[in-house]
Amino acid sequence: MRVRILIAFTTMLMLTASLPARALTLAGATCSIGGAEIEVSFESGDLAIARGTVFDWVAESATAVTEYYGTFPVRRLHVVIVPLDHGKGVVFGRTTVPGPAPLIRVMLGREIVNEDLRADWIMTHEMVHLAFPSVPEKHHWIEEGIATYVEPIARAQIGDLVAAKIWRDMVDGMPHGLPAEGDRGLDNTHTWGRTYWGGALFCLLADVEIHRRTHDRFGLQDALRAIAKSGNILSDWPLTRALKVGDDAVGVPVLMELYNKMKDTPVDPNLAQLWQRLGVKLAGDSVAFDANAPDASIVTSIMKPRENRPSASPWRSTKQ
Repeated sequence: MRVRILIAFTTMLMLTASLPARALTLAGATCSIGGAEIEVSFESGDLAIARGTVFDWVAESATAVTEYYGTFPVRRLHVVIVPLDHGKGVVFGRTTVPGPAPLIRVMLGREIVNEDLRADWIMTHEMVHLAFPSVPEKHHWIEEGIATYVEPIARAQIGDLVAAKIWRDMVDGMPHGLPAEGDRGLDNTHTWGRTYWGGALFCLLADVEIHRRTHDRFGLQDALRAIAKSGNILSDWPLTRALKVGDDAVGVPVLMELYNKMKDTPVDPNLAQLWQRLGVKLAGDSVAFDANAPDASIVTSIMKPRENRPSASPWRSTKQ
């Protein structure tokens, strides 16, 4: 999370400018998880790690998304791994809909190591994009905001991240989403900060308010599950339709109220006061949680897994 999104995006632009098209190799595999068939293929090139490790990383990311949404958002997904000739780590990912099944392309540096995959956020981020209907371009902030906000929570719900790490990243990152001078609201201010972190800030505020009004019975997770059940990335919806579906699911009109407030007006929610009420306090390079804070229970409820961890089927070889 944090500034890494911008760094990854900038790196991608430099790399893809001269990246040639490559034929897929024969080494692919398919896995079933959360009601979906996920096929993974590799473009030509070498990686410093075993391909089986890559398959496990894809499955772990899909498990996190399935845990958060209750089921995997689409029935079929094709993941293409693009080995780069240099560099290391997970460099960039992009989700598109070229046909009946969505496609996620992720670039990996040649010298990638196992730890890079264990620490990665990009694959889960891209998979979260599958769970929300496609909306007009001016609402791109909601798509990136949900992916930025949900990704670490989903990973925490399967034990891949700890709560202190997530909330420290939020404390560091959310200020990037605040309106600057000349801001005209989320629908009209398309900077990096407002698109990714402004959208994530919308999600955080909505999550907290839904929990508050429903006394922790429901949260944003329940609203997003309802939206994903009705429509996903394969559906073209107006944003208001998606928000109303989410509001109906939790019984309070928080999403529409917040959208009407933030869509064309700069809103500063007073983050210092928000962290204080939630009981999130800076503690060195981490955070501490104050169980006696007025809204401390909301933090616990947001992070709590909703179901037993889903399991993936064994990977099955496929031919391209």
